[in-house]
Amino acid sequence: MQTPIEVPVPTLIAQSVLIEPDSVRILDRRVFPFERSWVECRSYEDVAVAIEDMVTQSSGPLFAAAGGMTLAARVADGLVARERAPYLLAAADRLRAARPTNNGIREAVDALLATADPLLVQDRPISDAVEREAVAVGERYLARSRRLGATAAEMLSDGDTVLTHCWGESYVTETVAAALRAGKRLKMVCTETRPYLQGARLTSESLAEMGVETSVITDGMAADLMSRGVITKFISAADRVTMDGHVINKVGTLQIAIAAHAFNVPYIALVQAPDLLAPTPAAVPMEYRDGEEVLHTLGQRTGSTRVAGIYPAFDVTPPRYISTVATDRGRFSPRDLASYYTFEESGK
Repeated sequence: MQTPIEVPVPTLIAQSVLIEPDSVRILDRRVFPFERSWVECRSYEDVAVAIEDMVTQSSGPLFAAAGGMTLAARVADGLVARERAPYLLAAADRLRAARPTNNGIREAVDALLATADPLLVQDRPISDAVEREAVAVGERYLARSRRLGATAAEMLSDGDTVLTHCWGESYVTETVAAALRAGKRLKMVCTETRPYLQGARLTSESLAEMGVETSVITDGMAADLMSRGVITKFISAADRVTMDGHVINKVGTLQIAIAAHAFNVPYIALVQAPDLLAPTPAAVPMEYRDGEEVLHTLGQRTGSTRVAGIYPAFDVTPPRYISTVATDRGRFSPRDLASYYTFEESGK
């Protein structure tokens, strides 16, 4: 019998957000891996600000928002009955607004509100139940990511050199882990991902921790490598996939997808589920960040003081550039994502 391959769990997956008795601590990904420091949040507002300030990114805000709602629930338990629900709803609205393009915050917050609602109606304490559900939200997210990873890994071949963009969290690490457990040898290439360098710092560090040969390129190098046959697959997480097959992800995904299409490199988009609430990209609030962020890198100004910056945080990749959408229920064509929900209803 073949011995199962043990794949190390990257630091950023194993330990990122801690819910403590009086606070939520968030690993500061703005300085990782050069420093391993934590930002302490004592209120849901502190958590919302940390999310806005990019202390945590990708799926980190899902875990952080769950912690923020736990803090809000603790405060709500000390309020008079008529003030409890409005306070919790205000916390939910604030956290959802912190970074509205990604589905994760919304999903976590909605799950915790659903847990709290019947207890609020009965004027019972909510904090313990909300904290338990906050932990469960994270566990469900990781379990679905493992299923997604298993799906996507089936589309990777032994010997592939796989490009990924930005920091795809467990969507990417679980895909790579599943491929490694299947005995597939991979090389990974990460875009550095300006202006926060998530690919150069977070993705590359995590993949290297897993024992994968990993390289970093600047954001403008992908097309050249594809044109020379260096890259054989392109994978990226998706902050959302709309029901008409558009992938919304970190800005820069679109240009890489266009290059992949031009040079016949399959693009596999990773998402747990397409978003039923987003029939088209027009239904998705697109985040634009302060252009000053583009003029700085890791705290140092890198742009002229005479210029302004422009920072659309996300872009939209049309379905014609997407080979496959890998989900926690299998793979789907970007033109047939309704089948994801038919699959669920059929009980398969």
